[in-house]
Amino acid sequence: MENHKFLNDFKQNLCYRIDESTRMVEKSLQEISFEELWRKPNNNLNSIGNLLLHLCGNMTQYAIASLGNLPDTRNRDEEFLTGGGFSKQELLLKLKNTVEKVKETLLTTSYEEFLRERNVQGFTLSGIGIIIHVVEHYSYHTGQIAFWIKLIKNKDLGFYEDYDLNTKNES
Repeated sequence: MENHKFLNDFKQNLCYRIDESTRMVEKSLQEISFEELWRKPNNNLNSIGNLLLHLCGNMTQYAIASLGNLPDTRNRDEEFLTGGGFSKQELLLKLKNTVEKVKETLLTTSYEEFLRERNVQGFTLSGIGIIIHVVEHYSYHTGQIAFWIKLIKNKDLGFYEDYDLNTKNES
């Protein structure tokens, strides 16, 4: 019983972190144009549009396919070769739909499936390792998107404008 209480709390916290990244991406996208969405600063960096496609592909491969025991149909190279064809609204909808499927998969994954190891993208990971990867990978690219937009707009995105981030911890 204790394992299930821990697992439920773990799942809820993972969903919270995923939702926070989605909130930040959505807020960030409000600041840019279609041209800025697909702009690549150089050949070694990806556009924000490519990052959004990449996030959808990664979350689908790791969480939806692997944890959900579905076929892996990801075409990773295509995520980076695409140079347009999707609006901000289309990409945001694709991201939100992917995130909802990830959360649904996560919330229905059993304790045993979280412990079971499987191979994903050449790595051997437990279900716990898979979902930690998904959350940290999403957060990592969310930071890249926010940085990119702050750089081109010279603007604070106000992610925590409703919070006093100087509040001290309570015991």
